[in-house]
Amino acid sequence: MRPDDWHLTEDVDDFLARAGDFLRSRPALHTMPLTVTEKLRTLGAAASGARVPVFGRLERAGEVGATFYRFPSRGLSVTSLTPEQADTLAAHLVALGHSLPYVSADHSTATAFAEAWQRHTGAIPTLRVRLHLYRLGTLTPPEPVPAGRGRLVGERDHEHLMRWCREFAADVGEVVSIDAASWAGTRFAEKRYTFWETPDGTPVSMAGVNPMVAGQVRVDPVYTPAHLRGRGYAGAVTVEVSGAALAAGATEVVLFTNAANPTSNALYERIGYLPITDFAVYDFAYAEPEVSQEGDRQANRAIR
Repeated sequence: MRPDDWHLTEDVDDFLARAGDFLRSRPALHTMPLTVTEKLRTLGAAASGARVPVFGRLERAGEVGATFYRFPSRGLSVTSLTPEQADTLAAHLVALGHSLPYVSADHSTATAFAEAWQRHTGAIPTLRVRLHLYRLGTLTPPEPVPAGRGRLVGERDHEHLMRWCREFAADVGEVVSIDAASWAGTRFAEKRYTFWETPDGTPVSMAGVNPMVAGQVRVDPVYTPAHLRGRGYAGAVTVEVSGAALAAGATEVVLFTNAANPTSNALYERIGYLPITDFAVYDFAYAEPEVSQEGDRQANRAIR
């Protein structure tokens, strides 16, 4: 495996022209790069808050075997790699001057890359979170279904929606600004949302879904305010959006859950979601201050 087997670009259209078939070959496992690249392809700079991402593909003899993407000053998101491939990628990124705050991938890949990154940089990896990736099997509505109904979120609900997205982000430890000015650049903006309402019209839970890409739809986020949990609302709204995705033609409906939350994991399994694999996020701690955003921009220019 040679470092020059990795080909980097900042052009999402060029990346998809060369790696799109590979990503579409396993739409459930590749849900993150599929949705990120589709958002960038359709919305352009507004989708990334003017941050230009770097895309990479591992290609030998015209065959793509892995990909990654990375936004400036953010971590690396990579598809499945062998330990040898992870080591080659780590060495290549170090040579280009990249400094990574974290890596996100399926658990074995993330672990292999974290170990390789430590060897090449001395950075100490710490497991931040382990996630279960689920795929919908047979959709099974909860019994009993809580009183109420699902309703698509409209423009009049925008302030309410942003407030719940802020609360969700805080719950899962995301540091993000979510308001009218920043909304378009957040990962929440391109989704379609549904509220579960009680019979009197009060929203009590929400679920979002990403636009369909390669036949797959990802449910994200699902949120119920803390004081309303334990009443079946999250299950009801998840069934609502999952059924709507199937009706719209989705062949794969997936979602991530925190492996440390047995309550949510059991809920999704009861309504028909089946585990595929685990993902992990490792944070990196450096002995010296990380390279600045300007340093990242210089590293990006090096790939051109």
